[in-house]
Amino acid sequence: MKAKMYNHTKWIKSTDEMYLRNLFASILIDSGFGIEDEMHKSFKPFGYTGLWLLSESHFAIHTFPEENKTYIELSSCIKKPYDRFIRLVSNLK
Repeated sequence: MKAKMYNHTKWIKSTDEMYLRNLFASILIDSGFGIEDEMHKSFKPFGYTGLWLLSESHFAIHTFPEENKTYIELSSCIKKPYDRFIRLVSNLK
């Protein structure tokens, strides 16, 4: 296998922690990624960061509730699930 990484970043409007956790866990599975582990941190008074360790690399979320937006980032060494992920998140705002 040739060393190659695919990276996607996007800003979305939702900052609801449970919605984001459930949404992206489903999207990652539907894309064909293998979820090896997860870490989640809720900040006081508000804010959330989530990290999924994937068989194919990683996915991260960081919310900015004070600005009503969330940053997501996917890194993958395999193109097929990466392309599926891009299609599934393309309509998210």
